[in-house]
Amino acid sequence: MKDSLLANSGKFVEPSVTADGSDRARVSLTNAQTLWFNTGTLCNITCANCYIESSPDNDRLVYFTEAELVDYLDQLEARDWGVTEIAFTGGEPFMNPEMIPMARAALARGYEVLILTNAMRPMMRPRVKDGLRTLVADYGDKLTLRISLDHSDPVVHDGERGKDAFERTLEGMRWLRDAGIRMAVAGRSLWHESDAQARAGYGALFAREGFDIDSNNPGMTVLFPEMDETVEVPEITTACWGILNKSPDSVMCSSSRMVVKRKGAERPAVLACTLLPYDPQFELGSTLEEAEQDVFLNHPHCAKFCVLGGASCSA
Repeated sequence: MKDSLLANSGKFVEPSVTADGSDRARVSLTNAQTLWFNTGTLCNITCANCYIESSPDNDRLVYFTEAELVDYLDQLEARDWGVTEIAFTGGEPFMNPEMIPMARAALARGYEVLILTNAMRPMMRPRVKDGLRTLVADYGDKLTLRISLDHSDPVVHDGERGKDAFERTLEGMRWLRDAGIRMAVAGRSLWHESDAQARAGYGALFAREGFDIDSNNPGMTVLFPEMDETVEVPEITTACWGILNKSPDSVMCSSSRMVVKRKGAERPAVLACTLLPYDPQFELGSTLEEAEQDVFLNHPHCAKFCVLGGASCSA
C-alpha cells in the first residue's frame, strides 16, 4: 500500500472530491445480490500478491461464527435486500471450524452459497469432506466452490502460491469432481496475455482433467487483473460515467457488501468492498441498515480494479 500512496500522491484524500476539486463518483446499493462473509484471514499458505494479506499468521480478521452469520441472515430478511447469494471468503474458509455449519445455515434459508477456497489441506480433512458430501446431497448445485487457480500453467501458479501448490489444488479439485460438487475457478490475467489466451489455457486444463467448468463463462472462470500498486491510476469523477459509458450499477459495491469480525472487536462490521478490509473509510457500520449508505470511490482499487478493470467478485 505504501507504493500505491507514492504513485498516487495527492489523490484519494478527500472522500467526496478528487485532487482537482471535481465531484468524486459515488455508488449506491441499488441491486443487492451477494452478501459476503470473511471467515477470517488465517490461511494455510502465504501468497505473493494476496489482496487481503492472508497467511498462517494474519489473524487481523478472526473466525466468523454461525451465530453471527444467522444474525445477518435475519437482518437480510428484515431489510428485504433481495440478496440471492451468500458468499464466503478468507483467508482459507475451511480453516474456520464452523464453515460447514455456516454454509448449511445459509443453504437452509434458500440462498445459493459460494465458498472461495484453495482446495488444499484444510478442505481435504475427513470432517470437512464428510460435511461437503452431506451439503451436496441435500442442496446439490445450490453450493459452489470457487477454486483459486492462478493460472493453467503450474509454474505461474506455484510462483504465486509456493512449490507444488498447483498439484495439491488439482488433487482437491479432482476430489470435488468425483464427489459431484459444483466448481468454479478464480484466476489472474497476466499483463502479456489476452483474455482469450488465458481462457484457452484453462479450457485445455479443464478438458484434460474432466472438470465441468466453462472457461469462457466469466461467472465460472473469473479472471482478476494483476494489481500493480506502483502504477498511477486516475480518480473517478461523476463525469467519468458518461465518458466511459459505464453505469455505477456495474460496480460491485452497488450489488454487494462484506461482513468481517476484527480481532478484539465486540461486533462484526459491514464493509463496502471485499478488497479493502483494512481501510476504515470503507467500514459502513455494524448493521445492514447502516451499510445501505452510498460509497465514495476513494481508493486506487476502485479505479484500477472495478471501474476501469471491470472486475467483479460475484458471477
